[in-house]
Amino acid sequence: MLELVTAGGWLMVLILLCSIVAVAICIERLYTLNPKKIAPPHLLATVWKQLKAGEIDANRLKSLRQSSPLGRILAAGLGNASHGRDVMKESIQEAASHVIHDLERYLNTLGTIAAVAPLLGLLGTVVGMIKVFAEIMAQGTGNASALAGGISEALITTAAGLSVAIPALVMHRYFSGRIDGIVVELEQETIKLVDALHSEQSGEVRR
Repeated sequence: MLELVTAGGWLMVLILLCSIVAVAICIERLYTLNPKKIAPPHLLATVWKQLKAGEIDANRLKSLRQSSPLGRILAAGLGNASHGRDVMKESIQEAASHVIHDLERYLNTLGTIAAVAPLLGLLGTVVGMIKVFAEIMAQGTGNASALAGGISEALITTAAGLSVAIPALVMHRYFSGRIDGIVVELEQETIKLVDALHSEQSGEVRR
C-alpha cells in the first residue's frame, strides 16, 4: 500500500484522505440510519394508549421528544393538537424537516467525494503524462524506466480515484434510498396520529 501511495505521487495522499472520510461517513450512517431506532415499531400505539388514558403531560412529551426522531415529530404534533388540525400538521412538518436534515447529514460530503475522487485521479493522470513528456524532451525515448515511472503514476492515481469514487457513489445512492423509505414511514405514522386524533375530536363534537 505504501509503495502504491509513493508511486502515485502527492495526489495519492488526497485520494487516500477521501477514502478515509468516505469510510468514516459510511460507518456512521449505517449505525445512525437504523429504521427501528428512528421509528420504533410500537411507538405510535404506545402514544395513542397514553393519550386515550389522559397520561400525556409535559414530562411525557419531553420524554417522547427525546426518545427517537419519530417521537420528536409526534411530540411536536401533540403539543399543538389543541390548536386545530392545520396548526398540528404545520408543527409536524416543521419538526419533520429538522429530522430529515439530521438524516441527510454528511451525505453531501459523501457525494462530493464520489465526484471529486475521479477528478483527482484524472489530475494525477495529467501530471504523470506531463512528467513522461518532460522526460522525453529532456532525454529522448531511451530512458524506459523514467517513462514507465510517469505512466505508472498516471495509471495508479486513476485507478485509486475510481476505486474511491465508485463505492462512495454506491453508498450515497443506498443511503438516499434508505432515507426516502424512512421518511415515507414517518409520514405514514404521523398521518395516522393526526387522522385518529382529529376524527375522534370531531366525533365528540357531534355528540
